[in-house]
Amino acid sequence: MVIYTNEQTMFETDGNIQKIMQQCVEETMKNHGITDDVEVSVLFTDDAGIRKINSETRNIDKETDVLSFPQYETDVPGVIQKDNGYPLLVLGDVVLNLQRAEAQAQEYGHAFEREVGYLCVHSLLHLLGYDHMQEKDKQIMRKKEEEILQAIDLRR
Repeated sequence: MVIYTNEQTMFETDGNIQKIMQQCVEETMKNHGITDDVEVSVLFTDDAGIRKINSETRNIDKETDVLSFPQYETDVPGVIQKDNGYPLLVLGDVVLNLQRAEAQAQEYGHAFEREVGYLCVHSLLHLLGYDHMQEKDKQIMRKKEEEILQAIDLRR
């Protein structure tokens, strides 16, 4: 289940964007063999909104494209244990800057929908414990991103 909140007015988030987000969640879970029902909260925002959240939560006073707030910590990326007694695997929260997604889509020469999908998958992988601080970890994460995006036909 994906729970959406929209606090920006530049882009329509009903319909196609939510469909892409749902596909990204489903394919990311399938790619990791996660069969439990999952919950992810997604906040759609803009530069000003994400800058405020980034400042408040990370003490970084600048815009970014996406933020991830995982519910779990894991030593093995992609391996999450569901807490007993909860009907859903609550992965965490995604804050997606649609204003930055549009700018990056133009910069990279691909569709806005592809960039939204990429940022969603990137953030979901963070929720699953992946990181890209070390080059070897970055390569693993980039490979997973491309596998998932190709499976839902969101190619560059």
